[in-house]
Amino acid sequence: MPTFSAAGANPSTVISVVVPMRNEEKNVEGILESLHQQDYPHHLFEVIIVNDNSTDSTWEKLQNIVYPDMSVMPMKLDAGQDTTVSHKKRAISNAIHTARGDLIVTTDADCRFHPAWLRTIAAFYEWQKSKFIAAPVYMRHERGLLTLFQSLDFITLQGITAASVYKRFHSMCNGANLAYEKSAFIEVNGFEGIDSIPTGDDMLLMHKIYMRYPEQVFYLKSKEAIVQTEPEYSWKSFFNQRIRWASKADRYQDRRIIAVLALVYAVNVCFLVLGIASFWKSTWFFFFCMLLLAKILIEFPFVESVARYFGQQRLMWYFPLLQPLHIVYTIIAGWLGRFGSYTWKGRKIKRA
Repeated sequence: MPTFSAAGANPSTVISVVVPMRNEEKNVEGILESLHQQDYPHHLFEVIIVNDNSTDSTWEKLQNIVYPDMSVMPMKLDAGQDTTVSHKKRAISNAIHTARGDLIVTTDADCRFHPAWLRTIAAFYEWQKSKFIAAPVYMRHERGLLTLFQSLDFITLQGITAASVYKRFHSMCNGANLAYEKSAFIEVNGFEGIDSIPTGDDMLLMHKIYMRYPEQVFYLKSKEAIVQTEPEYSWKSFFNQRIRWASKADRYQDRRIIAVLALVYAVNVCFLVLGIASFWKSTWFFFFCMLLLAKILIEFPFVESVARYFGQQRLMWYFPLLQPLHIVYTIIAGWLGRFGSYTWKGRKIKRA
């Protein structure tokens, strides 16, 4: 996949950066300062922060932060609105309908950006005449098994995302770093039809736009376009996040990705079956080891190339060792995503 560079480009697209927030008091100053450091002309972008009924001091902090040279619009999500619609989707929709930008860029409150982030997205948008752009996300790695495991898992997902979108195999993206035309969002009726699903403001919307504009959905490979996000800091919150992601698996209209997810899940279940069978017959343990070795040998070169791109090659030393944990996690998160519930941002979400 070719790498894009915005060097020498002077894009002029007006951008609206949309950031839904709930209980993000610790991140308010950080994300706004990171956006203020953008080298894109400040008159060409605005920041719309939507407070989703935070129970901490998020709203108060938003009210007190002022940048004379950057347009920041704090909005409140009305708690009395239709509760059958996903809170995050309502927040994004409300912001888009008031946005003055032609290009909507969405991200999360815990994200931080390269100074050329918006300029790179705008230049790529103008070059490709894109309707939807998926862009890379990097998870900050810290010491400890949990963040190590998350970083490797996230690297793998990012690699699959980039390859899938570039090859137009199926539609994948991460809501921490997306861009799409406001007109395209309106043309596909926004989140209509997927608005009751608690998650999916990224991939489900991407597929709707892809179905309308299959040749104008792109992946932006650029170091300047990478967004840095935070890991989860407890196993409970990590599993809640991954169960939330898995909960939309059977809601995809893109049947290609459903087939891939089903195959991946079936392979991981095979490991479980072989592992249990090994207690009764040692031959099955041999097959378990052979299948595990094959998995490592097949996946390692791909994941290593993605890790190298993000400058995280050192994590690959742990890749073989963490495979059994990854298998168990995939089975549990996949099952609970389909049949369980999860808690996110203080809300308990149950499958419909």
